[in-house]
Amino acid sequence: VRLVESGGGLVRPGGSLQLSCVASSSISSFVSMGWYRQVPGKQRELVARMLSGGTDILYADSVQGRFTISGRNAGNTLYLQMNDLRPEDTAVYYCHADYGMDWWGNGTLVTVSS
Repeated sequence: VRLVESGGGLVRPGGSLQLSCVASSSISSFVSMGWYRQVPGKQRELVARMLSGGTDILYADSVQGRFTISGRNAGNTLYLQMNDLRPEDTAVYYCHADYGMDWWGNGTLVTVSS
């Protein structure tokens, strides 16, 4: 399984970014897919995840209402639309897939700063 993230960058507070994760298999082949983030010195934390079929979507409280995870079950790209970004959203964002075991992408850096 290969996961490749893109879409990170520098954005001002209140701005938006869309992250993409291209998987080597269709989303329907995974038990679940999601996005996590990590800042130096802290544990990696869940941002959002969805079960195969796009059901049972879960968001971290800190991003609820601002971020949206999506992806067509027949496709191989997972998205994270991030709106109203805040400085505390600054982190490396990782794509995750559950395919009998955990698979991770290499991450994409999101920096929110004025």
